[in-house]
Amino acid sequence: MAKSIYFVAGEASADNHGAALMESLRRLDVDLRFFGRGGPRMKAIAGENFKNWIDEAAVVGLWEVIKRYGYFQKQFRATLSEISESKPNAIVLIDYPGFNLRLARALRRQAPAPKIIYYISPQVWAWNRGRIKQMARCLDLMLCIFPFEADLYNQSGLRTIFVGHPMIERLRAQKIDAERDPNLIGLFPGSRSREVRKIFPILREAARKLRERKRNLRFEVAAASEQLASEIRDMSDATSHLNPVPSSREEGRARGDLQFISIKVGETAGLMQRAFAGIVASGSATLEATYFRMPFVLVYKVSWLTYFAARLVVKVKYLGMPNVLADKEVVPEFIQHRAKPRAVAKAVARLIDNPAARAQMAFEFDSIVDKLGEGGASERAAEAIDKEITR
Repeated sequence: MAKSIYFVAGEASADNHGAALMESLRRLDVDLRFFGRGGPRMKAIAGENFKNWIDEAAVVGLWEVIKRYGYFQKQFRATLSEISESKPNAIVLIDYPGFNLRLARALRRQAPAPKIIYYISPQVWAWNRGRIKQMARCLDLMLCIFPFEADLYNQSGLRTIFVGHPMIERLRAQKIDAERDPNLIGLFPGSRSREVRKIFPILREAARKLRERKRNLRFEVAAASEQLASEIRDMSDATSHLNPVPSSREEGRARGDLQFISIKVGETAGLMQRAFAGIVASGSATLEATYFRMPFVLVYKVSWLTYFAARLVVKVKYLGMPNVLADKEVVPEFIQHRAKPRAVAKAVARLIDNPAARAQMAFEFDSIVDKLGEGGASERAAEAIDKEITR
């Protein structure tokens, strides 16, 4: 009989990584069947028995999860039911720790318990290392994408394989032959609606302040989807910041001429290679910017409830993964109350005007990217999963 795998991915980046993993698994076994829930890319490969729930599942912050607690309870029960009905040979959980770690515990209590494999480790090393021992009791195999994670998990008794970062091959395929435009600044407000609503206004005002000091600057916003592009336009129209029609030259100057901001959908990689500098929301985009050697500053803002809850448990010095990997602040971080447009604009201006600062950041980026592996993460992960379900 054909073997099957049930996947759970809850965010856009996990959908990309899950789709690449599925393609690699299919090359190993063309008859392999896929079930579960993720995003549009995974569904396109898996077919009709796969649920695209990314738009509803991808939420950020403690308060946002609390407000939608009923929805997640319903989806949790539905997931357990789907797994029970499909009887897969293995469960592959991709990141998304709030849902997936709880699911792993529930599945481990079943008899017989299916193989449970975690791909892209939740960052428990940052906020609760005590959970590593709990994970060792629930999981059969961990496939991690950062080298230091393998040492942590193997010490706990959880069998772990470092496969490298799956973004490497994807980004390598998106490289273009482009020179950086000294007048172009990239704005990357995130891939989720709630974070865009928090972060884009900061980026917009920072852009206005940069335009005040250098009038020939242009700005492009990388929208992760048409829906987010529409939301960004709506926010901008509400404050007359994007494509305004000033009644006078003085009014246009007062508004900061933010009609020089344009919105691009699906062009993140290209923009990171053309922009002279950027402002990037914390998340996977920071590693993408690092890979493309775009000088940038990091911005992040969440609800105050989420922020204070995170401050109580987070044990690492930095939020941005490039800084975590370097164990120092390579990229300036502007988090929560520090995420002020004037301060952000000043840091970006330094990257624009100071060749030595740009060169030093690019030098540090080379060392960080080297730690992510040489590519082939999806293939290595697929081989490990295939071996696990045929044992």
